[in-house]
Amino acid sequence: MRALHASYRHGGRASDLEIYPNLWAGVGLVRGGAGTALVGSHAQVADLIGEYAALGISEFILSGYPHLEEAYWFGEGVLPELRRRGVWAPPGSGAVPPGPGAASASPSGAADGGRELAASGPGHRA
Repeated sequence: MRALHASYRHGGRASDLEIYPNLWAGVGLVRGGAGTALVGSHAQVADLIGEYAALGISEFILSGYPHLEEAYWFGEGVLPELRRRGVWAPPGSGAVPPGPGAASASPSGAADGGRELAASGPGHRA
């Protein structure tokens, strides 16, 4: 990650920090801590979370900037899309998403340690 950021700082392009479709590694340039950002539309972010879920990743620590607005953006747009696809069910709903592709989202504005996935809306940088 450091090498990627150093390359950008020394004349690289911002697009070089997109390390996978809709997965942006530039969030470390604007705030401390490790992390990548899921960026794009509700459907694009849901697609990427679905890919992680299909690999067996079932829990995510999510944050966005500004915190409150991103929590609404994610809760009103991405979660319904994940629910429609059968990838996520609200806690306490009695519904259990299917097998290893199931995911639970834990939005958090204070998680700065470890690996963090930051969900961001269209046009957002992180």
